Amino acid sequence: MIRVDRNRVHLPRRPGRPGVVALSLAALLGVLATGCAPDSAADAADRSEHAVAVGGERGIQDTAPTIDDERVTAVVRASERVAPSVVAVNVLRTQQVRMRDPFFDDFFGGFFGPSLGQTQLRQVPSLGSGFVLDPSGLILTNDHVVRGAERILVTLPDGRDAEAELIGTDEATDVAVLRVNVPDLPSSPLGRSDDLRIGEWVIAFGNPFGNLISNPEPTVTLGVVSALRRHIVPGQDERGFYLSMIQTDAAINPGNSGGPLVNALGEVVGMNASIFSRSGGSEGLGFAIPIERVLRIADDLIEHGRVRRAWLGLEVEPVDADEFGRTRGVRIARVADGSPAEGAGMSVGDRLVEMKGVRLTTPLDFEAVLLDLRAGDPVEVTLEGRDAALAVTTGERPSVVAERITVLRDLEVVTLSAAIRQEHGVASEAGALVTGVAPRAQSVLGLRAGDVIVGVNNRRISTAGELAAAIEALPAGSRVRLVLERNRGLVTRDFVLGR
Repeated sequence: MIRVDRNRVHLPRRPGRPGVVALSLAALLGVLATGCAPDSAADAADRSEHAVAVGGERGIQDTAPTIDDERVTAVVRASERVAPSVVAVNVLRTQQVRMRDPFFDDFFGGFFGPSLGQTQLRQVPSLGSGFVLDPSGLILTNDHVVRGAERILVTLPDGRDAEAELIGTDEATDVAVLRVNVPDLPSSPLGRSDDLRIGEWVIAFGNPFGNLISNPEPTVTLGVVSALRRHIVPGQDERGFYLSMIQTDAAINPGNSGGPLVNALGEVVGMNASIFSRSGGSEGLGFAIPIERVLRIADDLIEHGRVRRAWLGLEVEPVDADEFGRTRGVRIARVADGSPAEGAGMSVGDRLVEMKGVRLTTPLDFEAVLLDLRAGDPVEVTLEGRDAALAVTTGERPSVVAERITVLRDLEVVTLSAAIRQEHGVASEAGALVTGVAPRAQSVLGLRAGDVIVGVNNRRISTAGELAAAIEALPAGSRVRLVLERNRGLVTRDFVLGR
């Protein structure tokens, strides 16, 4: 088991020089702030002699820090502690690249864009970051950094390169584990995210420029914890749903993905994962995966080769939204036979108020709590109208969660347009609107006309064509999770794909 190490390193202050009384920067600022005039030379001498005398009695000759001492802040100490364990993750993958036609570019000045060129398969390099989990060579990074990789090369802060083996990856949480054959690597000190406070300092590490700069050491950016437990729904050109994330204004750029987010003690509290940006660079909205979740997923991937997800046997939906699209509650839409939820006495229509101490306002709150539980973990669930919370022990998600259904023959969907959005009061900007449902799909998944499918297996769906392509690309027997908008809130539905 991977455990969070809470041991803290306290760096000793550098000893002062005997017989020298230095004016610290803090003391100087104190004088300026209070507006007090400096002591006279005689007063200063008296104070100096008194200080030396007292120091001599106590065995201390000089405790005042120098200005050089003041430069060694908590941020500097944290950076020095973590930077040696931060790596660049270089990836090669084969992609279909559209080639520009030089004739049309020269003649029309690129007016028609790249669509006139032909496509060609090429090996395309990309870059991310990671950090060393264990001196044996285990490295943590994002799933999206290494997804589809044919070759992974890790660059260490000292400039050495090492071929990396992919141990395991989990798309749902965007966590991946690598291993390099380099002994005695410096590992990152691990902390906790569950005691973070909004406004406290955090430091983001990563390699946003990769090989464009000669220095292989990571970039360090500073900010504060802006918010906790943020749920992120991807935009039209983005992919991936992130739940219960740490939000920070520390500058996070695309190459920082997979790098550590660190507190002022030099302890890793999260893994950088995504940014909200219109320009492609940092705009003060960065998000990190809580370290407890990262370690739990990594532990499962290392020990079992897969993630053992907690299962209650519940499907939930939002309580009807108001005219602004806000939901203020979660109710049970379906309870699986023989599930832990059924055994605890939960039933369809019950309203969930709280789970593991977290207030449930939307279905994403429920999904986020479940995401951070292991199979076999106990959890308390509070239902509206019940005097006491229910104690439930989660099971492991079965390999078959629902009956096999064939989605594309059971559903009629259309691409969401501006007119359809307005007509149906849909909040999502893109997706596939369900216009018809076969009785079987309706009974198994609870789908109904008016639902908007916005995601399949953690991937953003923008059109009906994308939905069809995503489903057709999956082999029979695949476990599928649909993300829907219903009543202006998000709902998930799981099923096993038939043909």
